[in-house]
Amino acid sequence: MTQQITHSELDEAVKQSPRKWVYLFSEGNATMRELLGGKGAGVAEMTNAGLPVPPGFTITTEACNAYYEDNKQFPKGVWEQVKAALKVVEQQTGKSFGNKENPLLVSVRSGAKFSMPGMMDTVLNLGINDETVHGLIALTGDERFAYDAYRRFIQMFSKIVLDADPRDFEHVLDTYKEREGVKTDAEISAGALKQIVVEFKQVAEKSSGQSFPTDVYDQLHKAIEAVFSSWNNKRAIDYRNFNKIPHSLGTGVNVQTMVFGNMGNDSGTGVAFTRNPSTGEKVLYGEYLLNAQGEDVVAGIRTPSKISRLEEDLPAVYEQFQQIAERLEKHYRDMQDLEFTVEKGRLYMLQTRSAKRNAQAAVKVAVDMVREGLISEEEAVKRVEPSQVYQLLLPRFDEEDKKRATGSGRLLAKGLNASPGAAAGKAVFDADTAEDLGKKGVPVVLVRPETSPDDVHGMLVAKGILTARGGATSHAAVVARGLGLPCVAGTETLRVSESEKLFRVSGSDVVIKEGDDISIDGGTGEVFKGIIKTVDPDFDKEEDLKALLTWADKFRKLGVWANADYPRDAKRAVTFGAEGIGLCRTEHMFMEQERLPIVQKMILSKTSEERVVALDQLLPFQRADFKGLFESMVNPETGEGYPVVIRLIDPPLHEFLPSYEELLVDVTRLETQGGHEAELAEKKTMLEAVGAMREMNPMLGLRGCRLGLLFPEINVMQTRAILEAAAQVAKAGTKVYPKIMIPLVGHVNELKEVRRQLEAVAQEIAGELGGAIDYKFGTMIELPRAALTADQIATQADFFSFGTNDLTQTTFGYSRDDAEGKFLLRYVEGLDEPGAKEKVKILPVNPFQTLDRDGVGQLVAMAVEKGRRTNPNIELGICGEHGGDPDSIEFCNQVGLNYVSCSPFRVPVARLAAAQAALTRSEKDR
Repeated sequence: MTQQITHSELDEAVKQSPRKWVYLFSEGNATMRELLGGKGAGVAEMTNAGLPVPPGFTITTEACNAYYEDNKQFPKGVWEQVKAALKVVEQQTGKSFGNKENPLLVSVRSGAKFSMPGMMDTVLNLGINDETVHGLIALTGDERFAYDAYRRFIQMFSKIVLDADPRDFEHVLDTYKEREGVKTDAEISAGALKQIVVEFKQVAEKSSGQSFPTDVYDQLHKAIEAVFSSWNNKRAIDYRNFNKIPHSLGTGVNVQTMVFGNMGNDSGTGVAFTRNPSTGEKVLYGEYLLNAQGEDVVAGIRTPSKISRLEEDLPAVYEQFQQIAERLEKHYRDMQDLEFTVEKGRLYMLQTRSAKRNAQAAVKVAVDMVREGLISEEEAVKRVEPSQVYQLLLPRFDEEDKKRATGSGRLLAKGLNASPGAAAGKAVFDADTAEDLGKKGVPVVLVRPETSPDDVHGMLVAKGILTARGGATSHAAVVARGLGLPCVAGTETLRVSESEKLFRVSGSDVVIKEGDDISIDGGTGEVFKGIIKTVDPDFDKEEDLKALLTWADKFRKLGVWANADYPRDAKRAVTFGAEGIGLCRTEHMFMEQERLPIVQKMILSKTSEERVVALDQLLPFQRADFKGLFESMVNPETGEGYPVVIRLIDPPLHEFLPSYEELLVDVTRLETQGGHEAELAEKKTMLEAVGAMREMNPMLGLRGCRLGLLFPEINVMQTRAILEAAAQVAKAGTKVYPKIMIPLVGHVNELKEVRRQLEAVAQEIAGELGGAIDYKFGTMIELPRAALTADQIATQADFFSFGTNDLTQTTFGYSRDDAEGKFLLRYVEGLDEPGAKEKVKILPVNPFQTLDRDGVGQLVAMAVEKGRRTNPNIELGICGEHGGDPDSIEFCNQVGLNYVSCSPFRVPVARLAAAQAALTRSEKDR
């Protein structure tokens, strides 16, 4: 009867409010992640599945957003619904909030839609005061436990809610441990803890300037506000920016009955994963601490035991936990991250959520789950982030160099292999310095006693993380795995001094100071002095990745090609799954040492005839270059050649000549010295030539098709080299598909005239070779006018390739080289405005990394539509750097391009991103 009345009070509170702000765990489910947050939806699903979950309720993400909209005031009805829901929890537990004889204590935890481990705040043991602590003693018969819970609450509440300095509390604890001759907090006596409680309240008042609240409802109100406020703390904002999580989601707040893992050696707390988050191996993986609370594990203050040892300590609990873990993984059809507490031998589940995992584990888990029949190939393709594929292809330590480092005594220590990968850089001991150096391009390894959420801005720019304390489920490890960073944790032989900015290695006289080079191997847990060489991974041995990408190829609509200038790049691209070359930049071939003098001679020629003589010398080089590309770009299964798009020379000719300023210095020096007449004459000739070619804005000057129109001999030579090379490879039995791209067209007449000249050459070469060659002419759309008049240009082109690097520059009016160094990154990160609470962001992302859909994207979409209107058979691709960016690839799929082209190392990323774009699109079409 009472239960029904209590529910009625909650229902009445909801009726009196503009909306339902609070959901009991029994009212939610897994589909309500956006409203309840991941943690709230997870505990609701576990509650309804009959698992042992301490009762509680969730305040919605909508309440959080309304809190901010109302100038950080509780929305109407929130507090009334919280108090009514708390009465339901009292009935469910048989305890009463604030009751001095039978007190109910609760935890107040954050929980957004997407997992943000450690980025927001939590308060445990809330509801304890000088009166209820005696009720806790009476209930448990354990005075030490009760006062330990009390001091933990004061310490955590003061830090999270009152913004007190946590070091002041640690200093008090250290003093008492030294006084009692003990090493850990768990060994402090009950009498000492009673005194610590008194001192902690004094510290809190002195540090925060306000009295410590004793009213339990006041405690709860303030804690909920603090969790709401933590949604917009610096570390949470930095984490969302890095992971592209919308700032508009808000966080849920979960108020849950406390269960206690610090009630003796038949109690404990832990964090575990249903599979290894570093390797993907199907084995229960995690850590726990006996006689501890949850924050002790994730904070890294004590180094915990492996979860497998729980089978020895509490065998019945371990068996039950193992069964629940397996059940939850099958239910969610995904690897789970679980939090649990054991109170007096009884297991309670506090959280389940999809687990953060590194790149290797993400791929292996997805592929294994397909083979286990848990998910489909389509689901596996959708689950792996394209950025994780890129991480798998990053360098690793060279084994021989690593052996030499070990043999020469450079191996400093070995900790826990918390997140795999190789990292080398300057040792840095605080997050602010790491952030400062990292943004300047200095490789750093962040070294901490243990990391906390306040370190996240330094972790985001570091190459790797090294901690002296903490385990594989500590904050450092979880965040590092999510970021794809190598991490070595729990390196207990290191003595890290934050004040001196150094660490010492126990048992030796080795000292590593800030700025010294170190290397860490997150796969083995090893820490080395100095830099160890890295090597590229072997793609052929990545069997799980290859299987995933093979499935991705079934679903994608976009072709995936590569930007490659040399045969070695083309071969790597084919190994990674490229189906063609979307951009070969021929000017790179001109820069090689043996060719540059001939190129300069060609540029300095006074007449067309002189220029042709020099170009005839370049012809064999170019022909060999293109022959190597055609031979490398062959389908390994069919033996047929892939299409190869070759761009005719694009940059202005002065780029192949010495610097005007350097030449001027040389001429001045030679004139003052005397006796160098021959050299002086040569330098003066070169200076005059370079001076004649100088331009105020070379990017918009004599380059691209304009250069070909004024010096057609260059285009003629390159076209001959391309077609003769194609003929040689075809004669050897490989069908090839050369596509000649004419750059920087802004007016259809430019393309029309260049093509007229080169078609004549192509026919001449075909006659010489005794047969037709299968070739195409097209252009790069990289100027706004080309996009606007694409219908005209398409009448003269067999294909378009969108050069979105230059199209972005000319659309925004930004010179990339100048903009990124001067202002563009500040546009993205935010400008400091006097009096503003937050930085003012001008741009959401760097438009040179992710395609600007509203501006540049509109031009691309317009060109696609106009080009196909006049030439339905025209082939459309993209060859700017955006061709390897997942968000940009999704846009390319949306507007109907035929292919994307990117750097060879980005090809696997593009294959997966193209499949995900197609699958997302097909879901929308349904």
